[in-house]
Amino acid sequence: MPPSRGGDDSEPLKPISRHDSNVSALGAALTAPDPAVLAASDKAIEANRDQLIALSHSIHGEPELAFEEFRSVAKTIEPLREFGFKINSGVAELPTAFAAEYGSGDLTVGIFAEYDALPEIGHACGHNIIAASAVGAALGLAAVADACGITVKVLGTPAEESGGGKVLMLDRGVFDDLAMALMVHPGPEDIVGARSLALADLSVVFHGRESHASAAPEYGRNALDAITVAQVALGLLRQHLLPGQQLHGIVGSGGVAPNIVPGHAELLYYLRAVDSAALEDLMQRASACFEAGALATGCTHEIRKLAPTYTELTPDSALLCAYREQIRRLGREPIAPELEAARPLGSTDMGNVTNVIAGIHPVIGIDAGGAVTHQPAFAAAAVNASADRAVLDGATALARTAITIAGDQFHRDRLSERVTQRQFQRQEDIR
Repeated sequence: MPPSRGGDDSEPLKPISRHDSNVSALGAALTAPDPAVLAASDKAIEANRDQLIALSHSIHGEPELAFEEFRSVAKTIEPLREFGFKINSGVAELPTAFAAEYGSGDLTVGIFAEYDALPEIGHACGHNIIAASAVGAALGLAAVADACGITVKVLGTPAEESGGGKVLMLDRGVFDDLAMALMVHPGPEDIVGARSLALADLSVVFHGRESHASAAPEYGRNALDAITVAQVALGLLRQHLLPGQQLHGIVGSGGVAPNIVPGHAELLYYLRAVDSAALEDLMQRASACFEAGALATGCTHEIRKLAPTYTELTPDSALLCAYREQIRRLGREPIAPELEAARPLGSTDMGNVTNVIAGIHPVIGIDAGGAVTHQPAFAAAAVNASADRAVLDGATALARTAITIAGDQFHRDRLSERVTQRQFQRQEDIR
């Protein structure tokens, strides 16, 4: 981790070569952004340093679960409202989703905030850092919105951990005007081109028949036994999975008393794969295992998706280049691009967004003492000094990335054209 924030911003930004392997094949070299604009954005973020860190700590101190993040939303909105953002609450018919808008430029920059926590272990994914860095980036961009010709939008997206708030908002048209979608996620190290896995969130319910487990077991059909058979089949299937395919789950319910044959039992399972096609293959093979459990025990079963399917991240190459340059200027050294594929970060509904809108979801490193996300020790680390630094560095790097792309005419035109095409398709779908 870097000892302090900041790099030598007096050095002019070197244009990125069209031959750089990370540059989109669509584009030419990135134009160096105006140093005065970068400085003005940085200054606005620095001026709100204490408020941003306080926001991160406050959200962390009152963790809220998916679709219940009412206090966190109010806290996230407040500094935006004070700055003059127009707030639209409850968008996409989701009470804890919001859109906050500032400026009137013809290029709309979307900054994504997450704020939901995990059951029992709180902010062990560091969403408090995500929300605070999003607000910081938005304040930095609002300070230069006129100079950049942009409209700044903060999208408050609930239920990333379970529920797929971004997918619901995407499907309902909330993001249709966005030229780019930006956010950072904390982790043990800095990863610019972070990868994620496609995800299906399943409930598998087995229906049997209750009976006295001692006096009349022959009249029962044991739904918990169906789970046992299904779990054994899934365990044997693991040997033959494709690289990147994963299965993991828990027993959600499995009976009420030892002397009653369980007539109802439920598995809660996540299926993951490197892309949507591999996920569909895994879904078919896992479904056969669930069916085998029901068939072997004389039960019936039903499979239900608990949340929208998450697709894999497909980040925009030009945005990745701009972000990598800026995060390095802040004194951080992300892992090499050729190592990124070996570090999947799980799954995120931001994958669905990046499959439609030019976007990035880099990981910003914090010192968690060896802990990884979804561990209690990582939750504790999400408010330490390195986490506070990540809030400010993440905000600064995101704002600088948006400024860079907005100031490059080729990429500005490219992203604007994608917005036009997307909005046209939306109208066609309505017809």
